[in-house]
Amino acid sequence: MPIKSGDKFQVNENKRWFQKWWPKDVPKNISLPEMTVNEMLEEQVKKYADHNIMWFLETWMTYKEFQDHVNALATALDNLGIKKGDVVAMHLPNCFQYVISYYAITKIGAIATGVNPTYQPMEILHQLDITKPKVLIVLDALYEPYIKPIIAKSSIEKLIYTNVADLAHGLGFKRILGKLLKKIPTGKVDFPGALKFMDLLNTPSAVPNIKIDIKTHPATFIMTGGTTGLPKAAVLTHFNVVSNANQCVQWLGGETPGIGVVGVLPLFHSFAHTVVMNTTIKFGGWMMLFPRPPDTEDLLADIVKLPAPEGLVYPGAEILFKRLAEFEDIKKYPGVMGKLKLCVSGAGPLHRPVRDAFVENTKGRIVEGYGLSEATPVVSAGNLFGESPIGVIGMPFPATEWGIWPVDDFSQGPICLGNPDDTNFGEEHTGELCVHGPQVMLEYLNKPEETEETIKEFDGKLWLLTGDIGFMNEDGTIELRDRKKQLIKYKGYSVYPKEVEELLMKHPEISEAAVAGLPNEEFGEAVKAWVELTPGSTLTPEAIKEWAAENMTHYKRPYYVEIIEEVPKNLIGKVQRRLLQEADPIWQEKNKPA
Repeated sequence: MPIKSGDKFQVNENKRWFQKWWPKDVPKNISLPEMTVNEMLEEQVKKYADHNIMWFLETWMTYKEFQDHVNALATALDNLGIKKGDVVAMHLPNCFQYVISYYAITKIGAIATGVNPTYQPMEILHQLDITKPKVLIVLDALYEPYIKPIIAKSSIEKLIYTNVADLAHGLGFKRILGKLLKKIPTGKVDFPGALKFMDLLNTPSAVPNIKIDIKTHPATFIMTGGTTGLPKAAVLTHFNVVSNANQCVQWLGGETPGIGVVGVLPLFHSFAHTVVMNTTIKFGGWMMLFPRPPDTEDLLADIVKLPAPEGLVYPGAEILFKRLAEFEDIKKYPGVMGKLKLCVSGAGPLHRPVRDAFVENTKGRIVEGYGLSEATPVVSAGNLFGESPIGVIGMPFPATEWGIWPVDDFSQGPICLGNPDDTNFGEEHTGELCVHGPQVMLEYLNKPEETEETIKEFDGKLWLLTGDIGFMNEDGTIELRDRKKQLIKYKGYSVYPKEVEELLMKHPEISEAAVAGLPNEEFGEAVKAWVELTPGSTLTPEAIKEWAAENMTHYKRPYYVEIIEEVPKNLIGKVQRRLLQEADPIWQEKNKPA
């Protein structure tokens, strides 16, 4: 479903969200560059050739050095027979090689797809079955335990391997490596004809000139549960990727040579793919990359020692900012103060106590953002340069608009579009959040029916149905209630797990909560809460239920409460409700095979 060529993504500047909170120096509409991700890189290399683009394992790399590596690897991949439209997978942690590979793959018109390094073999095979890559670029230490058991069942024809430290040569690297990684992880790669990444970087540059239709040709396949919870690949075009990087840079204050971006989030994920990798390049800035999330003290030590006169952008999930907010010894690292200038919390709500404590502890600036892989992923964020609302997902980025539609019938037309004459504001007008903009994906790979259910046309524009339920306030901001597929139906009432979680976390002895529905013959579904307590708390499930009875309406109260040591989260910091739900004996009994 290609984006219509006539759609210029111009937003009516009378929309409600422009009137109160909009940052005064951020344009409401922007021109969208008609270029590939590689043309974006080349444009920046011309301006910033001698500037640093990345820091990894005590080693700096400049824009020019990076481009030389990209051109060598792109040529090598072309020599291996990789052509326009072929897929190359990357089973790598955050490292120089990941970013080089991404830009080399896309330069020859091939399609990059990152694989989660924490996936188990069958999960990796599932992604390979969906994306059908011809080549896999893998970390040597990951090959034997994760790739070797499944590669014969996959589409992989050629394998390229690298060690995490292959390009690390900075002063002090050997001294700190033991602390960072205990030892250099390595492993045997015995795949027939396997090629060394470092050997390919010696290839003389002769990159073919590939013609790419930026609005229909994919740059990357990003794996997503989608709006229906089933694993799919979101197809993001060069236009999507460049547009979203440009939108992010505009929201974060414009092109800022030398600004640093903290890369704790994994690059295979859409959040880091755009905000850590592509937005940094569009900034003319540099990435601070970590192969795995560092301890808080190690992160602070690196922030202090690395030169960042323009400050740092830190994209992350609330849990990362919570750690900094609660870190009592931050005064040992005075260089951190004020350095974290632009922080955006995504993958879930940013709660006021965390925001306030983070600002107090670091003197940084933080707002909540919102996105999803199907939107490359960034849709909105709060105002980083002035007063910003709390409890909402900010304002849609330049050239982006949003609206609320009926949950089960898009064809009825919008409930609210944020126009000056709209009146359907507030919780009584709850529906599905839909988004229109240049960052909306092309399609789900080889899933035409799912694509048709997720991208729909209204008034000549294509709208992404996000699967998120919420409502619009009179100022044009959106309050989200929950995912459409995670609603709990209790005696006919709609219960939003996120709302119950937030209510529970108002209890001073509840640190985290996860809420999901369990099958129940009497109620339809019963509300269950898994609760993580603050250190030293002696709260019991019964006491929590009594507190809920005093603080929540009857249908939102947890029917079951279980105290657990830690609420599980994924690498990005999202609460894994489904893991808890599917491990529950009541759920398993109801869903056991016949």
